[in-house]
Parts: sequence; C-alpha cells; structure tokens
Amino acid sequence: MATELHTPVCELLGCTHPIVLAGMGGVARSELVAAVTRAGGFGFLGMVREPPDLIRSEVAAVRAQGFERFGVNLIPAATDRELLEAQVLACIELRVPVVGLFWDVPVSLVARLRAEGMIIVCQVGSVPEARSVEQAGAQVLIAQGVEAGGHVRGERPLHDLVPEIVAGTDLPVLAAGGLIDGADLATVLSLGAQGAVFGTALIATPESFAHDFHKHRLVGATGDETVLTDTFHINWPGGAKVRVLANSVTRGEHGDPRSKARTIIGYEGGRPIYLFSTDSPLRSMTGDFEAMALYAGKGVGRVTAVVAAGDRVRAILTEAVAILEAKAASSIEASARR
Repeated sequence: MATELHTPVCELLGCTHPIVLAGMGGVARSELVAAVTRAGGFGFLGMVREPPDLIRSEVAAVRAQGFERFGVNLIPAATDRELLEAQVLACIELRVPVVGLFWDVPVSLVARLRAEGMIIVCQVGSVPEARSVEQAGAQVLIAQGVEAGGHVRGERPLHDLVPEIVAGTDLPVLAAGGLIDGADLATVLSLGAQGAVFGTALIATPESFAHDFHKHRLVGATGDETVLTDTFHINWPGGAKVRVLANSVTRGEHGDPRSKARTIIGYEGGRPIYLFSTDSPLRSMTGDFEAMALYAGKGVGRVTAVVAAGDRVRAILTEAVAILEAKAASSIEASARR
C-alpha cells in the first residue's frame, strides 16, 4: 500500500510521506503548500524577499485549511538585512514550525531559530557546507545536485552528492535536483536519502503561483532544453548560477547582462521586473514573460501535463512504492535461490 512509505524524517517534519515541496520563491504559496500537505507530503512557503505581511497572510491561509505542519523558506544572502530581520521576527511571532534556509546560511541565524523551538532545514551543495550547518544546529539537510532548477548550489551530480552527505553527516538527508516522478524518489531512497524534494514537477500544477506561461513552457520542454547560467543575477549574490529553460536571454539577444542600465520588462503591482533579474513569471505579474527566468530542473522532459498537485504527489508515491516493493520481492527471491 502507498501509505506504507514513511521514513524517520517524516516524524520530524510532521508529514505522512517523504515527498517535499521545494520552497520556490514566488511559486510555492499557500494554495500549493496546502495541496501537497493534504496529499500527505510536506510543503515550504517560498518567501524569499517577501514582506512580513505576506508571510503572515500565507501562514494564516495554510492554517485556515487545517494544516499546522509546514515550513517557511528564507534566503538570507538574497535579502536586505532589515527585511530579513523583519521576516525572522514574523516567523518567530507566528511560531512557524519549520524554517528552510539556503545559500551561505549564517550559523548565528540557525542557532537563533533553534532557540525559538523551530526545526531548521538547510539546503546544501557539498559535504563541507553540510557539516557547517550541522554544527550550527540544523536538523535536516537537503542535498542539492547540479541537476536542480532555480538557484543551484551543488556542482556535483545528485547521484554522487547524496551518498557523500549521508556518509559525511549524522543528519537526515533529503535529495533535490531534477527529480520528477516515483522512480526518482525510489532512486534517492536507495542512495540513503530519507525523502525527495520536488520543484519543477510541482510548478506544473494548477495550485502553483507560477504564471501559465511558465507552466506551459515546462510541459512543452524536452530534457535537453535547460541551461545553467549566471545571466539572471539581479537580486542575488554575484556568481550565483540558475538552471532555466533556454530563452532569448540565455541566447544573448538582450545585450550585456552586467550593464549598469536597467530595463523594465514587467510589473508585479507597482514593483518593476528588470531584465536579467531572478524573478520568474507569476500569476500576479504582467510583462515579457519569455525574457524572464523560466526555472526548470534537468528532468523537465518528463513533465508532460499540468496536473493537480495532490494527484501528482499520489502518482509519485504509488510509483515509488511499486518499484520498492518489486525490488524487495526480487531480493527475497534471489536470497531463496542461494
């Protein structure tokens, strides 16, 4: 039965199945978090650079649907210091149960949030980074391979990185990077991970806050259409690479991305969206979506339709359980023949 797939990290996070919604900025809002949670997974609200009032309203929206176990994802390195402090205070005030952190995580922040009783999940791309946040007090690690969509911390294939981090730390490890289906979940569990983090597959759902343009590009993409680039850089630390679908920006059709000039290509309310920024197209935006960052992991070619998030989670689960049960049965048969 699919309900039997449960690992120790599920107890820590408070979910039924080891399927985790990535804390994608802008995209992972309350509607998507609630849908994933309802299906037995765990969801992070992607709140990078968002105002505290939005954090409050999104947390309230998740709780209004009866869910108390969820996370809020923050990215200190990409957030103004005063705004980050306001975000942290909001999370403390709201008693957010789990906080996700990513990219040059300050060890002092991990200790501060731990002292408030929160479970801290840190996404990392190497064993030294994993050990650093483990020593700071993180309780769960996300090993992010180079196949990941969005901002990519890891430089190594996930297949190599997961066993290294599992062996090099004492914390439960979740795997992230190009994962789409149940076969991927079964694979990372066999590598020693206790669960999988899904991003691209859950952007292509009605509940995600991504604009339909982005969803349809994902569905129409093939597996070789992603590009790892530092062209989209405004709003993030220098040299940070992202994996996106190839577009006019990655093909160099808009001039020098490091030019000091700023070209507005869209708006979110009154906020301008600049060419070469890390903003991806959202429901709340207008503008030239083709020239925005269309985040996608390397497994995007296996996303062939926009599917309800709950249905996608259940499909991932069912496929993974079938694979794991078949593998177990084969192992038993092999042992019996010896």
